[in-house]
Amino acid sequence: MDSIAIVGLDCAFPGAPGSDAYWNLLMRGGDAVGDIPEQRWNPRDYASQEPGAVHSEMTRGGFIDDADAFDNDFFSVAPREAAAMDPQHRLLLQCAWRALEDSGRAPGALAGTDAGVFVGVMGGEWGRLRMGDHTEITPQLGAGSSAGMTANRISYHLNLTGPSLAVDTACSSSLVAVHLAANALLSGECDTALAGGVNLVLSPALGIVYTQLGLASSDGRCRPFSADADGIARSDGVGLVVLRRTADALADGQRIYAVIRGTAVNQDGRSNGVTAPNRWSQQKVVEAAYRRAGVTPEQVSFIEAHGTGTVLGDAIECAALGTVHGVERAEPCAIGSVKGNLGHTEGAAGIAGLIKAALALHHRIVPASRFADRENPQLRLAERGLRLLKSPLRLPPGEAVAGVSSFGMGGTNAHAVLATAPRTRNKAVGSGVRRDTAAGAAGVFTLTGDTPEALRRNLADQAEAVAKRPRGEAAALCWSSNRIKTGLPFRFALTARDTAELAAGLRQAAGQDLPGGVAHRPWSRPVVAFLFTGQGSQFPAMTAGLHRDSAVYRHFLDEADAALAPHTGGSVRDLILGGEQRIHETGTAQPALFAVGYALARTLTELGVQPAAVLGHSIGEYPAAVLAGVLSLDEAARLVAVRGALMQELPAGGGMLAVNASPADLRSLLDDEPQVGLGAVNGPADVVLSGAVKALERIAEILRSRGVRTRAVPVSHAFHSPLMAPALSRFAETAGTVAAAPPQVPLASTRYGRMLRDEPMDGAYWTGQAAEPVLFSSALGALNEALAPTHLIEIGPKPQLLPLAGRAGLRGDIEFLHPAPGAEASGRDLAELVAALYRAGLDPEWDALYAPRQRTAERLRPYVFSDRHRFWNRPAEPSEQTARSPKAAVRPVEPVLALGPPAALPAEFAEPADAPPARLDALSQERDPVLAAVVEAVAEVGGYPLEQVVASARFYEDLGFDSVMIMQLKDRIEARLSSAGEISVQQLLPALRSVGSLAEFLTECVSVRTP
Repeated sequence: MDSIAIVGLDCAFPGAPGSDAYWNLLMRGGDAVGDIPEQRWNPRDYASQEPGAVHSEMTRGGFIDDADAFDNDFFSVAPREAAAMDPQHRLLLQCAWRALEDSGRAPGALAGTDAGVFVGVMGGEWGRLRMGDHTEITPQLGAGSSAGMTANRISYHLNLTGPSLAVDTACSSSLVAVHLAANALLSGECDTALAGGVNLVLSPALGIVYTQLGLASSDGRCRPFSADADGIARSDGVGLVVLRRTADALADGQRIYAVIRGTAVNQDGRSNGVTAPNRWSQQKVVEAAYRRAGVTPEQVSFIEAHGTGTVLGDAIECAALGTVHGVERAEPCAIGSVKGNLGHTEGAAGIAGLIKAALALHHRIVPASRFADRENPQLRLAERGLRLLKSPLRLPPGEAVAGVSSFGMGGTNAHAVLATAPRTRNKAVGSGVRRDTAAGAAGVFTLTGDTPEALRRNLADQAEAVAKRPRGEAAALCWSSNRIKTGLPFRFALTARDTAELAAGLRQAAGQDLPGGVAHRPWSRPVVAFLFTGQGSQFPAMTAGLHRDSAVYRHFLDEADAALAPHTGGSVRDLILGGEQRIHETGTAQPALFAVGYALARTLTELGVQPAAVLGHSIGEYPAAVLAGVLSLDEAARLVAVRGALMQELPAGGGMLAVNASPADLRSLLDDEPQVGLGAVNGPADVVLSGAVKALERIAEILRSRGVRTRAVPVSHAFHSPLMAPALSRFAETAGTVAAAPPQVPLASTRYGRMLRDEPMDGAYWTGQAAEPVLFSSALGALNEALAPTHLIEIGPKPQLLPLAGRAGLRGDIEFLHPAPGAEASGRDLAELVAALYRAGLDPEWDALYAPRQRTAERLRPYVFSDRHRFWNRPAEPSEQTARSPKAAVRPVEPVLALGPPAALPAEFAEPADAPPARLDALSQERDPVLAAVVEAVAEVGGYPLEQVVASARFYEDLGFDSVMIMQLKDRIEARLSSAGEISVQQLLPALRSVGSLAEFLTECVSVRTP
């Protein structure tokens, strides 16, 4: 079979709340067995030795800490529904999110895809505990108690539309789930699959069964293959792996832990008993998996065995493995079982072993087997070509192969063959090859959370993780965060060059008050307008820093250079970057500014920044026209080159003067100086005069005597004045050949001082544009009125138009941005601009910000969920008869929501004290009794505290209501607001946008029926 890549994983086992902790537990040979938590049951109540009494030898086992914690708000699950859900569902939801993050993708990116979910789950203790009292059954409890819903919950909440199924083959369930997932990938049913299993020990019931079968361990520990082995110890566990076809994973650049070369599943058939293992079937399933994987036994370095620590089970498994592996080889095949560390995780046993094997192949070291120092001699391991590892085994170079076995109590056997990830060739950048970016180029680290508090919690966690890394470039970490840590409502973005700077920035942000300047919740995408700078903004070596740092900018500057070269007789790019003073000559300044404007604008669009409108100031109108689709790049380059050359040929003696006055204030002076006119109107009191230098000097002297500020503009000619006439007649010939198209992006014309309508930007337009005043102020006002932009981005080598816009009387909430703000500008300024737009709601094309060598997957800490909400069944004290009766059972009880302490954070990151909770007091009910009735009904149906049900809360997105809860809400509202009359579902549905909208609708119903 083609191989399947394990690209992500997450797990929680006793003593190991994540995959890193799990690996640490394995490598140190840790013992995760502990006492039965009081939350579960009291083992003394089931310890009787009296004949006929219900009896369990289980006094200890493996238990996950905080199994009752669930971040229901994150998944928009109402408290009442969360309390009714099997905690296995809750653990899986969080595990699925973290596993998908670990695969290098934002979980939300899979929404609507054919991703499949395959979950192994054994039995249904929650359902047996909760469904016994028929008077307490609710729709939420019915769905929450279903083992089949374990997979469906994940598919529903993540909106995955591929296969979704739960598998129960007892202890082999989760490895069978992996087998089914691999086959679904190979058959094309899905392109990504989540596979694994879950197990929570909620009652002593199965422990009683093990005791009665003589399989229970005396001290709560499994001792696989040990001379001291005496039975099974039960354990919690949850684990999921993210699977993809290896070719797809490699094509997408995903990190691969290991590959699954082949899997097989079979059945014991008729053996000594339905629960008795079958040596020959176990042998056959291993052989079948090897055939599918295309490996031979001597290639297998180690096997993660089923290894329960029962005398019969270990003996049969070793006999089966020995028959297969008793071949000539340099070293015996190593075997072990993680049950020695955890106990038997039952439905999650297969995934526990698979994740252990995948991590061992990934780290190229196999952990030692716990209890290997007391090997059971009756197993005859050495003569069967097997051995237990008393110390970790380092895997030799090259491909290493491992096997994983998992056998079900009812005879369903599974085996998987894993191998190390394929080696990928890294393209090194040699000294003779031009680097794709500068060392230490800045990236943008992104992080999101479902609340400001969640964002703070994850900022602190990421700060800790990054601080532990060696100091180095941060770009790959930033790129990985852009792929993984996006998609939740509250956004954070930080620009950094290296890990030290990144860690410090994250730590500082986590310590700030939120939301403030850290947590941003955009409700829409930003509306961006591009303002293209005109002549006078050029300077030697402009944008050189950005050119050094950004491969995308280099690409588009090269494009502009190639378009200009046939008309300029040389490289404009080299002139721009060479630091030559010739950049100030009109014949070179205009093509250079055009090239920079085009390259900057195209760099931004490549990053996903699409302008809602464009505006160009003088020569800046040419790149604006290219971006709007009016002119092709080649046509615009030809016009600009000819325009600049013709204007360069004009005689000296012309100039421009910036004046802080209005056109009306200058009318009399201009009447007296016919060689001077308005060159540009940049604002109500920002005017540029253009004309003969001597005449401008006379005007400047008069204005200074009146206390009016003036400034000579450093230009070579009197642009946008009648002095341009000699050049324009020749320019019109060239411009007349232009084929102009209607703008595809709204364009604010600075020739007309308004939004362009149906007028063509043809040769006549461009000829007139060169002679007439630049009506920047009016054009900007028209753009603002037409589109109400949230962001103005100046496109040019330094800020020139943004200061003018700042004095134009625009709305105060418009943000001004610049990708290259001056001589010191670099790739960091571009990154800062993208970060600002991301915080405002843009979803950038992140790849364009990074060089190819920086786009490598880095593992990030998974999302840290809140553990404040606790959901569990409050344990009932069993009566003496309950404990001793042969039909003993744990009585079903009402689930409860408890608020636990916030997740532990360092002192500097401690959350501020909660504000006093809001209450629906008598005064507020009197002011708006309908809203009060709605809030109380919503709180009752969803199980929410009253203060959490606010008018702006949305029923589906925020409160997690579904169709069942809507019907329950309808009944309660009709009971509370009888004056509204009977309300049909068709009437109700349109009003369910939010709590407030429903209250408004019901208020209208009441008012219509009230005389």
